[in-house]
Amino acid sequence: MAPKGKGKVATADRSDAKSKVSGAQSINVRHILCAKHSKKEEALAKLKEGAAFSKVAEEYSEDKARAGGSLGWKTKGQLLPQFETVAFGLEASSTASPKWGECKTSEGYHLIMVEGRK
Repeated sequence: MAPKGKGKVATADRSDAKSKVSGAQSINVRHILCAKHSKKEEALAKLKEGAAFSKVAEEYSEDKARAGGSLGWKTKGQLLPQFETVAFGLEASSTASPKWGECKTSEGYHLIMVEGRK
């Protein structure tokens, strides 16, 4: 989207970033992919115990993003619809103190966290 009032648009985006998760066109996303629900539940239990998202991803994720679960920056339309809906609805957090979401896709069960939004 082209900015109409450069200063005003940028300021509004920054001030709303913490309280509003809509509007991002791209996200820096991580995930943990598990083929079985039981394994996803084990990973979820680790997160609830306070484990770092990246460490849990290295231990439990079953895809090529095993290096901390990082998928990098993704724009709308690049992800599976169910995954995208959850991911773009999450606010940004850190791997040490993650805020995560869950979904099931044709690939399996996902635990998703977003590190950045723009």
